[in-house]
Amino acid sequence: MALRTVCVASLRTGTELGVNNARTFVTTAFLCRRIPPLGPMPNEEIDVQNLESVEKYRSYTRYLRQAEEAKNKPAWWKTYRSYMEKADPEHGAERVDIGLPYYRPKRTKEVRERKQAMKDNKKNVELERASRLRTFKIPLDKVQETWEKSSGPFHIKRLAQHYGVFRDLFPMAYFLPQVPIQISYGQDNSGQVHYGNRLTPTEAASVPQISFNADEGSLWTLLLTCPDEHLLDNEAEYIHWLVGNIPGGVVQAGEELCHYLPPFPARGTGFHRYIYVLFKQEGTINFQEDVRPLPCHSLVDRTFKTLDFYRKHQDNMTPVGLAFFQCQWDESVTNTFHNTLNMREPVFEFIRPPVYHPPQVKYPHGQPLRYLDRYRDGKEHTYGIY
Repeated sequence: MALRTVCVASLRTGTELGVNNARTFVTTAFLCRRIPPLGPMPNEEIDVQNLESVEKYRSYTRYLRQAEEAKNKPAWWKTYRSYMEKADPEHGAERVDIGLPYYRPKRTKEVRERKQAMKDNKKNVELERASRLRTFKIPLDKVQETWEKSSGPFHIKRLAQHYGVFRDLFPMAYFLPQVPIQISYGQDNSGQVHYGNRLTPTEAASVPQISFNADEGSLWTLLLTCPDEHLLDNEAEYIHWLVGNIPGGVVQAGEELCHYLPPFPARGTGFHRYIYVLFKQEGTINFQEDVRPLPCHSLVDRTFKTLDFYRKHQDNMTPVGLAFFQCQWDESVTNTFHNTLNMREPVFEFIRPPVYHPPQVKYPHGQPLRYLDRYRDGKEHTYGIY
């Protein structure tokens, strides 16, 4: 009887095993059946077995030219970006360059100047001696000047794109900041504005010192705005400073259209961006429609949109300079709301959820020595200190 039961069980197991194997084979065959592509795949024409026959670029210029051609060539397959562009039509639109045209110096001239500088350095005895004794110091001012003239504008443009400056101030447009701006707060120039660095509202409470290279007789417009500060409209901004018709880079001699207001990021809203935009004017502009009352302590009067301001004067001005910093709340913001703006201070609080700890394990493995402190019944915990 026992032997018969074992034989029946063996036959049943074998039958079920055969059915399962058949199902697995059918499923595998179905999964392996692939739909042929609708067109040629990328790099399909390259013979992987014979890579020596592939044409070499032999120069970075030829590689860059062919890469641009391949980038602009339409493709039949869909990418994640094309999917997002279909969902958001404005995302796929081509952005417009509203800045000054960039004229890159000739490559041969740059190579010639670099070779001449290397020859002069090799002939310099004092430079050789300082390098040998390891007392040579690199002049950072010259490095900064060279960076501003060569790759600096492109780096600033990438930083502005990373922080969403162009997206919020000039939707579907951008410009290359070719005029560097030196902005410093305080008497000792301790609070300098770069490209996304952090400053406190206390440091930025007074009017900064601003300088930039300007030809004699040229006119400029300087704007300080914040796209993150508006309390009622997410698409609007608060203007903090606006000076027009600046002659030859002297900001104090310009026409102050809206006096300076310190940053006032509301408590609990995190970091806000405060952006300086420098415009170059074609000539004298009549800013009567843009003048704010003096003193301007009303947030309604300070509501502003950079895009509307630029569209109004785009025939007579061009953005050429950019600098921005970040701020978050400190004690001086309360004073600004109460004494300067004469209003109650808005406070936004974030309720943090309690810290989650998984159930206690009797034999913890790979846990710190303070593991048991998380599950003590006492009110004072020490696990957050270490």
